[in-house]
Amino acid sequence: MKLITAIVNKDDSYLVQTGLVNAGFQVTRLATTGGFLQAGNVTFLAACEDDKVDDAIEIIRSQSSKRQQIVPSTATYGSGLTTSYPVEVTVGGATVIVQPIERFIKL
Repeated sequence: MKLITAIVNKDDSYLVQTGLVNAGFQVTRLATTGGFLQAGNVTFLAACEDDKVDDAIEIIRSQSSKRQQIVPSTATYGSGLTTSYPVEVTVGGATVIVQPIERFIKL
């Protein structure tokens, strides 16, 4: 048995969750915040049998797309001077971590 941890952009989270649930996976949804963009993410936790891991990853891959987005950035020029300017970054996609489960109990 494996634990899948998937961190996805909040804009993709509904499609990822719907895809996993419709395929029979039981997921726990956690609201999280990313460190780089300080933007909202959703972290999904799903326990599944070893032979279903690739199916879950494919659902996550198909429902979380990478795209370009303009975000504000701030530059500091010493002595308290700052300026803000837009920067294009890649958002979306997913970060997926798969770990073995030593024990799984539903109470």
